[in-house]
Amino acid sequence: MGNLMRQYWIPIRPSAQILQEDVLPVRVLGEDLVLFRSLKGKVGLVGERCPHRMAKLMYGFPDHDGLRCCYHGWKFDHKGQCIDMPLESAEAAAKSNIKIAAYPAQEMGGLVWAYLGPAPAPQLPPWDLFVQTNAIRQIGIMKLPCNWLQAHENSGDPTHSASLHGEYFKYVLKKAGKLDNLEKGQRDALDARVRLGDGMDSLWFEPSRHGLRKGIKYTKALGAESDHSSEHSTIIFPFLTQTGGPGQVRQEFQIRVPIDDTNTYHINYGCFLGTSEIKAPVQDVIPWYTVPLYDDDGRPVLDNILSQDAHAWIAQGPITDRTKEHLRKTDVPVIQIRKQLEQQLRLLEDGAVPMNVFQQGSDMPDVLHGGKWDVTENSAESASAASASAYNRGYNVYEDANRYGPALPDIIELMHTIDKASRAPKP
Repeated sequence: MGNLMRQYWIPIRPSAQILQEDVLPVRVLGEDLVLFRSLKGKVGLVGERCPHRMAKLMYGFPDHDGLRCCYHGWKFDHKGQCIDMPLESAEAAAKSNIKIAAYPAQEMGGLVWAYLGPAPAPQLPPWDLFVQTNAIRQIGIMKLPCNWLQAHENSGDPTHSASLHGEYFKYVLKKAGKLDNLEKGQRDALDARVRLGDGMDSLWFEPSRHGLRKGIKYTKALGAESDHSSEHSTIIFPFLTQTGGPGQVRQEFQIRVPIDDTNTYHINYGCFLGTSEIKAPVQDVIPWYTVPLYDDDGRPVLDNILSQDAHAWIAQGPITDRTKEHLRKTDVPVIQIRKQLEQQLRLLEDGAVPMNVFQQGSDMPDVLHGGKWDVTENSAESASAASASAYNRGYNVYEDANRYGPALPDIIELMHTIDKASRAPKP
């Protein structure tokens, strides 16, 4: 599976972080590396140690065209080639042919992406939220002490919301003395999740061009108000999940990056869209923040949905033993996630190109939509207004990890403006 992961561009750090710190240690796919930004502004990703005296390059410093080791100043370019050896002759440096590991790195959507696979590197796919115009973005980071697939399989499990984000959320809030103080809109959202299973007949799934769609089927015979189907978040192979339907103001990617077998770098990529009439403020840099797993006293943070999910994933252990599971009808999409991973792995082993690998020279649009995006302008504006209205009722403060992000005041202002415009009399 590690070989499969190395066919893809992988987001490894927020661009804003490497702007702040210049040089960062990075562990991804079980490999220890160093990310740096040269004085010319180009990002690079190289091996963790200088081959001269084996000092760690995380203590190095950037030059115009590479990274220098702090110990003796040996310089390595973006391809890992040693191009300068201070106090040695220029001829010695030129003939040394000393290299360290190095991987291609690019920036897109406020993230640094790396490709750790065989050459040539494929094209970096422009998934919609990373390249969307007229949007406010912020990037939440968590480091989880568990395997990446435990987090990713959550995307195939829509029914957990009734318990984890419904009944359990009520329990947490009641214990903290906050349940009775919720505003009506907040309480309605909580109660709606508790009732998520009312009238549920079965779960459905459908392979898509870029991953997997899934949701819940409801019937009046089992207590639902009508016979209908709901759709859960869209899975984009191999490790992205997108929430927020067509036209929604609030969109989100959750990205589950394997650090190694028992650790995950989790990215919560929040994207808040303006409308055709209302423009979002321009961001020079997309900010990032840490989503807390524990409070200052070391107690688990459990009063927002993402942290609830994270603790459920961690509670399964470093790598959950799936041979001991007892899967039921609500786990059908989870089974399909596992099957899709295995199918794509078999393709790779047979010499074929796996899903969502866009080789150099192949056709790739300027924007890639992993899920539905085919909506009319009117329905998009209507969905935007409803989404903005929900935010104004306190959703952001109450249960969204975006509440920790530095862009939250701008997000709230955008939601307020869209909501106000939607309520204004039409000329």
